[in-house]
Amino acid sequence: MHFDPREQAALREVGLDTDDLRAASGLVSDAVESDADAIAAFFGDGGTVYSDMELAHSASDVQEHAVDHVDLYTHGADLRGYLKFDSWGVPIEGGRALSEGKVELTLGPTVDDRVTFARDADEL
Repeated sequence: MHFDPREQAALREVGLDTDDLRAASGLVSDAVESDADAIAAFFGDGGTVYSDMELAHSASDVQEHAVDHVDLYTHGADLRGYLKFDSWGVPIEGGRALSEGKVELTLGPTVDDRVTFARDADEL
């Protein structure tokens, strides 16, 4: 079960029993796995994606990236991995599919920001 002890106590206080907590935990894990599948499908074929990432020497609000691959794993409510572009990569922590053509990820060190990626620059 991924709920921490405080969360478990609060959920019990509002009337959930251990079976309810296990069921809720399972639903959260399933949702995270579904998001991971959607993110993997979004980046899976590589190619070009666009983002709203802030880059130091860019005058544009929209950035273009050539994707090499994405490697994701889930554990309970956690979604983590690594996104590799043509010449650099970044750790991923968390993420969700916003639509079929757009995802949002929290990127780790060097970026340290929540970034939206789209297959079409106009979707940003």
